[in-house]
Amino acid sequence: MKTVSGTHLIERLGMDYLQSVAVFGALSPEGIEFLLRSGRVLQLDKGDVIYEPGDKGDRFYVVLQGALSFYKYHLGEFAYIRDHGFGEEMGFVAMIALHDRVGKAVAAEDGYLLEVSCGLFHELHEKRPADFGLLLLNLSREMARTITEVNNLIVEHEIAKRTSA
Repeated sequence: MKTVSGTHLIERLGMDYLQSVAVFGALSPEGIEFLLRSGRVLQLDKGDVIYEPGDKGDRFYVVLQGALSFYKYHLGEFAYIRDHGFGEEMGFVAMIALHDRVGKAVAAEDGYLLEVSCGLFHELHEKRPADFGLLLLNLSREMARTITEVNNLIVEHEIAKRTSA
């Protein structure tokens, strides 16, 4: 894993591509440029570990290319939960809930991530409030969709339990 220039990535991928990132939905090109130039852009190789259980949850990541696998740590073991692909975020819940990491994020393939620290999140709020509002809305939507998926799994599990009894 290495840090690369956000400016270089903007030139390499192009603004049209970056505007198609779900987390950036409806953000202005200037807002996206602000995040990429002010944030930390990481180039990943498959297998790179982004964070582990107990690491501070003071930042989140946006998948610009590639995919991340998330493994939840519970009762002394890791369990694969899901992959996060192009345009998705990973780690926002820990940052917003102010808790340490509860799992491990690993690069499932080569790619690029944008790391958004608490400081950058706050700076976006101060300097580009409209883009901040849109980013927060996009992150909240993704979190709501995940909650719906988890609720559906719980319901399916409960139904399966009743029908197998």
